[in-house]
Amino acid sequence: MATALATLGTLLATLGVAFLLVAAIGVWRLPDTLSRLHALTKADTAGTALVALGALCLSGSLSAALPLVLCVTLVGISGATLGHLIARAHLGRETR
Repeated sequence: MATALATLGTLLATLGVAFLLVAAIGVWRLPDTLSRLHALTKADTAGTALVALGALCLSGSLSAALPLVLCVTLVGISGATLGHLIARAHLGRETR
């Protein structure tokens, strides 16, 4: 059972890192600000959640759950809020 949990944790963490890597490549390769922002905010939240789930599986204790949940919640809220603010500032600059 411990081997299956370790394998699942490694798989989830690797998948999360892949999401974050694709987001970084998207920020580098996409043409405009809003496309870059969309790629970053979506993959950032999903990648962080997957890495946290993988870390929880690999830690083997429930005492690590609270800090990981708080971290994912903070990233989710701040990513969405900052994405909204940056998009609004960008659109406000285009209309002038």
